[in-house]
Amino acid sequence: MTQHHIVSQWLGIMAKMSGMVLGLFVTLTSSYAQSLEECQQAAEQNYPLIRQYGLIEQTTKATLDNIDKGWLPQLSTYAQVAAQNRVANLPDYLAKSAQASGINTGGLRKEQYKIGVDVQQVIYDGGQIRQQKEVVRKQSEVQAAQNDINLYALRQRVNDLYFGLLLLQDKVMMNHDLQQVLLSSEQKIANMVKGGTAATSDLDAIRAERMSVRQNSVELVSQHSALMRTLSLFIGKPVIKVEKPRIADVDNALLGDAKLLSNNRPELSLFQKQIALADAQKNVLESRLRPTLGAFAQGFYGYPGYDLFRDMMHHTPSLNGIIGLKFSWNIGALYTRKNDQAVLNLQRQNAENARDVFLFNNKLQTTQQSEDIQKYRKLQQQDDEIIRLRTNVRKAAESKLSHGIIDVNALVKEINNENSAKILYSIHEIQLLKAVYDMKTSLNR
Repeated sequence: MTQHHIVSQWLGIMAKMSGMVLGLFVTLTSSYAQSLEECQQAAEQNYPLIRQYGLIEQTTKATLDNIDKGWLPQLSTYAQVAAQNRVANLPDYLAKSAQASGINTGGLRKEQYKIGVDVQQVIYDGGQIRQQKEVVRKQSEVQAAQNDINLYALRQRVNDLYFGLLLLQDKVMMNHDLQQVLLSSEQKIANMVKGGTAATSDLDAIRAERMSVRQNSVELVSQHSALMRTLSLFIGKPVIKVEKPRIADVDNALLGDAKLLSNNRPELSLFQKQIALADAQKNVLESRLRPTLGAFAQGFYGYPGYDLFRDMMHHTPSLNGIIGLKFSWNIGALYTRKNDQAVLNLQRQNAENARDVFLFNNKLQTTQQSEDIQKYRKLQQQDDEIIRLRTNVRKAAESKLSHGIIDVNALVKEINNENSAKILYSIHEIQLLKAVYDMKTSLNR
């Protein structure tokens, strides 16, 4: 068996192995393709921060229940033992008169004791309970809106992983195509060596180039696998392949200036809820200036009681009770009202200013993204023509090599130039797609 025959068989085996590797890759990457929207939704559901909504809801419910209990009767019990240095007594003339009538009045004892119960029932509180509950609800909405922002930030991270995977998928496929082109040239040169029209060094050169490309394929597949595992951890399910979006599916109006004025970002919702919270807190201040009305009841068993004359003659405990209505108006809130209102107004202004700053920066960002989209579209149009020209040059170089006009190094150079043009096209395509979806993320669409 000749050396050239062995080389031909070896090249055939390598072609089959290369085809098997690509077939395996294609099979794995075509079994289930996940879209960007599916990955983003899965990432939000899988991220631990999603549980924060339930915690916020439970905390709010418990706080509102506690505030509602302000309408329930407030019950307190007490026990008291005391000693007084002076106590109530009848005037001397009344005491002598009573003694003359056979009544012993020794006055109250200095040792006193009682055990009792006080009950307070709010009838009208000036709206304080209602306004406090409204503040708690607004605080809950602010917390939920902040959580929305934290979850929304996941979109950009998923975008980066997703389009990184798309680029690596394209590079792996183009690497295989490059190997096939080099393998085809290697087979031709092997036949030329067999026919005596090419040197063995030419065959070695093209073979070394193909092996170098195959070695690069190992690195690309490794990077692809690592990025897929990272994205799988984000979304909580295995990722086999990511599906390349189509530019035609993107709303063309997204690139218009009119669309830039309409923004649905969760940050804007947060600012609005912060403003609403400041307004609710201001209503609490107003409610504290209103009078309140309540009912009360008091009862105790002890000595002395309400009947002091009896307790002067009989030093024994008794049951005592009182019930009534209480009207009160605490004007102490007036002392700090002006400063409290100023603080709340500043909080509102801070939220409004933060909203304006966000809108300004967001408009700058989306304007730049719109320009990037237009740039990548133009670059892609030029890429198509460059690939066509590079392919023509590569085919011409193959023909020149077969006629001995150029050497194998010149052919390898043209093959790499063609591959570089294809890679650049893929990069610009992924950059265009990413710019479009980054802009959609910036505008929450």
